[in-house]
Amino acid sequence: MKEITTLKEFACTPDRFQGGHRLCPGCAHSIIVREVVNATDDDIVVSTATGCLEVCSSIYPYTSWDVSWIHVGFENAASVISGSEAMYKALKNKGKLPVDKPAKFLAFGGDGGTYDIGFQALSGASERGHDFMYVCLDNEGYMNTGGQRSSATPVGAHTTTSPRGRVSYGEKRWKKDLTMIMSHHGCPYVATAAPSKWKDLAKKAAKGFDTEGPVFINALSPCTTEWKFDPADTIMMSDLAVDSCVFPLYEIENGTKLTITYRPKNKIPVKDYLGAQGRFSHLFKKGNEWLIDEWQKHVDEYWEYLQKREEAGV
Repeated sequence: MKEITTLKEFACTPDRFQGGHRLCPGCAHSIIVREVVNATDDDIVVSTATGCLEVCSSIYPYTSWDVSWIHVGFENAASVISGSEAMYKALKNKGKLPVDKPAKFLAFGGDGGTYDIGFQALSGASERGHDFMYVCLDNEGYMNTGGQRSSATPVGAHTTTSPRGRVSYGEKRWKKDLTMIMSHHGCPYVATAAPSKWKDLAKKAAKGFDTEGPVFINALSPCTTEWKFDPADTIMMSDLAVDSCVFPLYEIENGTKLTITYRPKNKIPVKDYLGAQGRFSHLFKKGNEWLIDEWQKHVDEYWEYLQKREEAGV
């Protein structure tokens, strides 16, 4: 496993995801992707589902990718990367590739292409036991196509398909717990990550590359455009998410052993996280305050569940 030491040393690693892309100022996608692809020195084959990352990093004739990269449909990033991994193994077994030159297989997808449209491909590739890592860039909506809700959109959020108004407080359903769902596939390694905790993210990516079998990392990716916050506040927004335990950081090994990898020294109220985003501004108006209380209760109960599970060693 590649050793992750100081931020300066890691920042000076030759970039495999170059600048010059068209992602929005402050978009967390590029931060996450750069840390993930730089977490190994081995050759990498990457498949990327249609979405913000693909659209903004590969505008013909330019590309930000300094690795073998495949653009695939919205729904099948996991299918294509698992097929590439199977082909690689077959060619090595036939002696058509050098056995002493390892390659890693990596897929990126947004939450729309992971939680929803691409879940069947991800579930199938994981169930078959392919040796690959899938990273979900979770910005909690279909941001590339107009900011529609997905099953990753949290309750109360305003989106173009779950709008706030006189008779609605926005999204009605709680966010799907995809990380836990993937752990129940028996994946040898599953984790959550956030761009503000760079060392935690880099270590998890390196561990994922070093793990044999399907790996899933769910990375929170704050979206300045649809979450409605200043582009300069991306890292602050990530910190608010993890320090309020709205997006807790943990890892699960072999589907059972859960370890919390970041514990806030001072756990902040959920309202501090919600209040920093325009998509939740209506919750602070008279008549919607109850939903903030529900948010706090939901987050506290889940944090308690994670701690009890860790203490129990399962």
